[in-house]
Amino acid sequence: MGKEKMEAGDLLVGEENGFGVGATDRRRSSPPRPPSTSSSSSSSLVFLGTGCSSAVPNAMCLIQPSDPVNPCRVCTQSLSVPPQHNPNYRCNTCLLVDYCGSDGEHSYILIDVGKTFREQVLRWFTHHKIPRVDSIILTHEHADAVLGLDDIRSIQPFSPTNDIDPTSIYLTQFAMDSIAIKFPYLVQKKLKEGQEVRRVAQLDWKIIESSCEKPFTASGLHYIKDRSRTIGSSYLRHSLQGRLAQYSLLPASVKRICPKQALLIGMTHEFDHHKDNELLAGWSKREGIPVQLAHDGLRVIIDL
Repeated sequence: MGKEKMEAGDLLVGEENGFGVGATDRRRSSPPRPPSTSSSSSSSLVFLGTGCSSAVPNAMCLIQPSDPVNPCRVCTQSLSVPPQHNPNYRCNTCLLVDYCGSDGEHSYILIDVGKTFREQVLRWFTHHKIPRVDSIILTHEHADAVLGLDDIRSIQPFSPTNDIDPTSIYLTQFAMDSIAIKFPYLVQKKLKEGQEVRRVAQLDWKIIESSCEKPFTASGLHYIKDRSRTIGSSYLRHSLQGRLAQYSLLPASVKRICPKQALLIGMTHEFDHHKDNELLAGWSKREGIPVQLAHDGLRVIIDL
């Protein structure tokens, strides 16, 4: 399976919460089949999830199809095609940065830990030989970004007394306040008198500024908060559904940033990976900017 080596400024990743920076191989339109064979001296991005908050398939399409004669094609595909071979099977949006430093050592930075995190670990960590997570970045406090935090313990060394090095986790104070309510046992610093020791994820909470003007560093990699909240999935969905003016909403947003490659994420079951990528290919050819829907399991070699 071929890979293109890209630079950090070459990709626009778009979803309902904004954009990130990365790269993609424009030739891929389905999940990778063989195990990853990327060079140990290379950095890469692994798309652990590319779906919306409710993920895809939509459960109601399977248990109560609105049209039993002509059921949702994207969702029913999950009944016959395994997730690792089905680009329309989408977990919550999640990205793993495999950063190879100048010394050849790798650091693994996870961006968001949603409701489907455990499934993503079992499927894609094993496939791409991801051995651990060194730090975590949370983009916001919604369920699709944080409800997998309890499962971080499953990828940490085992200690019945929680005597391990904590994983650094970067988030805003607003997100911290929300998580303290959702997961008080993950935030608690000391046990109360008489409280039983329970094995829980060990996390080192690091508050970052909300302003996109103030970057921070996670596991040796500088991170600049997203400022490009210009094309949400709702806008893209209307364009794709109606095929309006040949993706008339894309030029103003993508062309302004002008990436060498653009990957779109955060898709619902209203998007068909192959069908919509064929339409996007036409737009890409006309505009000179390759734009495609990403898929779960996509790994991209990138210079960082």
